[in-house]
Amino acid sequence: MPAYLGIDVGTSAVKAVIVDEEQEVLAEASQPLAISRPRDLWSEQDPESWWEAVEGAVEALRASVPAAWADLRAIGLSGQMHGAVLLDDRDRPLRPAILWNDGRSFREAEELGRLHPHLSRAMGVVPMPGFTAPKLLWVARHEPEIFRAVGTVLLPKDYIRLKLTGERITDMSDAAGTWWLDEAARAWSDEALAATGLDRRQMPGLVEGSAPAGFLRPDLAARWGLPSGIVVAGGAGDAAAGAVGLGATGDGAAFLSLGTSGQLFIATEAFRPAPDRLVHAFCHALPELWFQMAAMLNGASCLAWLSGLLNRDIDTLLRDAEASYRGPSQVLFLPCLTGERTPHNDPHARGVFFGLSPETTPAELAQAVLEGVAFSFADAKDCLVQAGAQLSKAGVIGGGSRSAFWTRILADILDLPLVRLRGGEKGPAFGAARLAMLAATGAAPEAVCTAPPVLDRIVPDPERVERYGPRIEAFRRLYKALRPEFSKASQRDN
Repeated sequence: MPAYLGIDVGTSAVKAVIVDEEQEVLAEASQPLAISRPRDLWSEQDPESWWEAVEGAVEALRASVPAAWADLRAIGLSGQMHGAVLLDDRDRPLRPAILWNDGRSFREAEELGRLHPHLSRAMGVVPMPGFTAPKLLWVARHEPEIFRAVGTVLLPKDYIRLKLTGERITDMSDAAGTWWLDEAARAWSDEALAATGLDRRQMPGLVEGSAPAGFLRPDLAARWGLPSGIVVAGGAGDAAAGAVGLGATGDGAAFLSLGTSGQLFIATEAFRPAPDRLVHAFCHALPELWFQMAAMLNGASCLAWLSGLLNRDIDTLLRDAEASYRGPSQVLFLPCLTGERTPHNDPHARGVFFGLSPETTPAELAQAVLEGVAFSFADAKDCLVQAGAQLSKAGVIGGGSRSAFWTRILADILDLPLVRLRGGEKGPAFGAARLAMLAATGAAPEAVCTAPPVLDRIVPDPERVERYGPRIEAFRRLYKALRPEFSKASQRDN
């Protein structure tokens, strides 16, 4: 039976799944990744560490399901968006990749927005420090010798494609997050590239996510025990790949992603930019489809941070928080550990606990973290609604979706019915496998990208919705009061 491999190059791990032609997940594997933060606002990874993790995941899958592995027909790729992988003219990395949650290029982002304000509608959003374009301006100014040596700029998943196929190609949805793509035209913008001192010769080729984008190198196929001719699909950025995995490919389909970062996503049949609302309007992974998205830099990673800080595992924190839950916490948490994108575009923001007392317990800190992330999603929802989106319900994916307790808090704070889906935590890797299937078979997207079975539906509780209202407003006032202090602290540090 034909099998399809999906690989997701995440921030904290490379995840891979192998599915059969009925889309049953036959096996999955994960390899952890480390992040380097050599200076304040910096976030980097070695591209070779992604490849080592891919090889580790592949070996685990091959050993787990050898028969399915031998029948592999295609590979799909997903990955963290916005990263800058800078290669020389021999395809060698010139420096560590600068990641999506790196804020060092805040001055360059402000400059791009000030000097080229008309480009924000075409690019789908105002320039932000996490995007690829401001990063290249930063490199040009602070590492000019590296900038002069740049032969190609790739995104993280596309570095893996280069290793797999030898091709320099990206898909529309990942290219959308660079601030170099004309979203309506689905083509590189010469004007945006020129604004950062680049041109199309340094850009990868563009394909739709469901289209073939190379073939597995014969030497690699032989080493992995695979036949020749394995198709590698265009793939997608992690947000669009998650949507494909959920079947969020029709106009108005929405989901909430609770992974390392957080996204609130709604598919659209037309390009609908709203840069003034800090909403991202980007190309989807499928032809003639776009999406609107509010993106937060801090999602389930906040709970992982607290787990390490308290030296308690995440499951224990969740269990204790649920057992002691009596309604909204009196402790507020600003989940801005690595700055924030929607709705603040503030790389200087930092995490804050407010309202601590001698009686505050680890369980209450955990609840405050769960609520703080949910309050950020409430801000995201408001931005999307102001941009014209209509949300009546949303699916939930990502590692945080495993927790019914956290999902219930989200539903109450958002006042929005949420649907947990079976396999939803697999997210982008499963979507990448679906794109592999589309690239290999030519099947219609609507036949492949169906919604997974529902695990449960969580409806907001009216009483808790009402009680959370004042806490949301207090959360917003707290950020507003502290924003000047975040800026002053950054000026001292830099």
